[in-house]
Amino acid sequence: MPKKKQNTVEIFTDGACSGNPGPGGYAAILKYGKEIREISGYEVETTNNRMEMMAVIEALRQLKRPCEVRIITDSQYVVKGMTEWIQGWSKRNWLTSQKKPVLNQSLWKELLSLCQKHKIEWQWVKGHNGHPYNERCDQLAREAIMNCG
Repeated sequence: MPKKKQNTVEIFTDGACSGNPGPGGYAAILKYGKEIREISGYEVETTNNRMEMMAVIEALRQLKRPCEVRIITDSQYVVKGMTEWIQGWSKRNWLTSQKKPVLNQSLWKELLSLCQKHKIEWQWVKGHNGHPYNERCDQLAREAIMNCG
């Protein structure tokens, strides 16, 4: 695991869906030094991937100035999207390699815009594997789903 820098904001995220599509929730924990902030929200009709993305988007919206950020998520979709796929999508005018429109394009564009303000490090963790912040985000995201009905 990379050594933690003192001035790095750590953001832990998770999304959940009851049915896919269906009601969904997202959650993030922002950690800076000893300060910890939890956020969560929901959508009545959505997908799991959208909720994974919204968790990161809403967390980055909380940052009031440019920061060094480590985003820790159990979503390979988000990590690979931001570190492997997004440059190709952008070059191909938001088409996949199969020439189809990129799913969740508006969220990818928003996430890309938010990330440009910060120095971002992406880190994937295995979900439901005992990571305390990932487990807490999962709990918050599932609780958020209960609020949307």
